[in-house]
Amino acid sequence: MQYFENFSVGKHSEEKILSEASFIHETCIIRESSVGDWVSLDRNTCLIESSIDDYSYADGDVQIIYSEIGKYCSIANSVRINPGNHPKWRVTQHHMTYRRKQYQLDSEDDLDFFKWRRDQKCIIGHDVWIGHAAVIMPGVRIGTGAVIGSGAVVTKEIGPYEIAVGVPARVIKKRFDDNTIAKLLKSEWWNWDRATLENNFKDLFDLDLFLKVHC
Repeated sequence: MQYFENFSVGKHSEEKILSEASFIHETCIIRESSVGDWVSLDRNTCLIESSIDDYSYADGDVQIIYSEIGKYCSIANSVRINPGNHPKWRVTQHHMTYRRKQYQLDSEDDLDFFKWRRDQKCIIGHDVWIGHAAVIMPGVRIGTGAVIGSGAVVTKEIGPYEIAVGVPARVIKKRFDDNTIAKLLKSEWWNWDRATLENNFKDLFDLDLFLKVHC
């Protein structure tokens, strides 16, 4: 896991080959965030005060703010995780009420408001697939193995291996039966080290074989 206080010089390759050093496109913006091994962050990905763990990728034009992303997550183009909240309870919800210095209305910004934003983290489990242009609203948790459909707006928790679609997102089914889900969660295959992954890689293609061998 690498920590970036402020990322400014990126890495770019026409032929993307991942490694423990990860791939970070030169157009990415990373501030006060951690990036795991074998991670890929493509064009214009923004990672602010967040973490993205091993083998996960963001496919470009993705914004991740105040969030924790697990391992092996697949984040499609134009996804937004934890978009900015506004103070709906104030007379005006305009950001001049908290970005006060910018508008020369105060000598200090509203630090309590920004703390409130930071406290509403999004937590994304392992092996989650988030489809194109989906939005994960502040404070939402998504369980391991879940699928979020393209264009979905997720406003509440999605459980492990559940598939959610629509606006607002609703669960339409689970990927597997409850017994299989329990076994997969117990296996914690996403925590395999590199050698174990390489030795058992093909087992991940076949659910029945995997359950027989690893559960």
